[in-house]
Amino acid sequence: MNKQQIIFKDLGQLDYQAAWDYQESLLHENVRKKTEARSMVPDAGAPQSDFHLPASDLNTLHHLLFVEHPPVYTLGKSGNIENVLISEEMRSVKGIEFFRTNRGGDITFHGPGQIVGYPILDLEKFYTDIGKYLRNIEEVIILTLAEYGIKGDRSPGETGVWIDPAVKGKERKICAIGVRSSRWITMHGFALNVNTDLNYFNFIVPCGITDKQVTSLEKELGHTMDFEEVKEKVKNNFSKVFESDLVTG
Repeated sequence: MNKQQIIFKDLGQLDYQAAWDYQESLLHENVRKKTEARSMVPDAGAPQSDFHLPASDLNTLHHLLFVEHPPVYTLGKSGNIENVLISEEMRSVKGIEFFRTNRGGDITFHGPGQIVGYPILDLEKFYTDIGKYLRNIEEVIILTLAEYGIKGDRSPGETGVWIDPAVKGKERKICAIGVRSSRWITMHGFALNVNTDLNYFNFIVPCGITDKQVTSLEKELGHTMDFEEVKEKVKNNFSKVFESDLVTG
């Protein structure tokens, strides 16, 4: 497989809605390109169903966005609103936004000190396997944690990256993952807790899982992390796992 080129953009601090709208615009542009390309017919007599444009010939673009959101709770399309334990009034007092989203997964938190990554990839140029895609995102984070001497792991049946998932009472999630795919174009992504204020998770049942904790790099290592350094490591590991070249866009 030839290396894919992924356009990287760090959006800095940005409201959740603005980032969501931007993702949607990139996804829809790729879907439009793919639909138009595959609606072409080589000649007037050939049935459209007989024409198939290889994925390698599509002019879709890959993107990876990094962003740091103001405090916000987001609920996945199959999530349970009862996992939100805080009232609307109290959320307003604390300045926490809330959104129902079209990604998979349940309730999670985004906020300062957290690296949120949104890959908008055309999986037809990689592999058409959402399960493999999720495992690869997990691998990006597992490799990043390893650079800090932390053993990240997977928890059977639970998407995301965990520490000590097999040790009863010590299971703690450090990275949440939830994605959407349309015509094999992805959006949404992952949220890695770096210097995140974990108190925000006390007002929800994170990812709908009642008996496990949430953690951060800062908590695990006992000191505030160099946020930009962690971003760079995640970028490098993303490039490695997805066998791609990241170019700043």
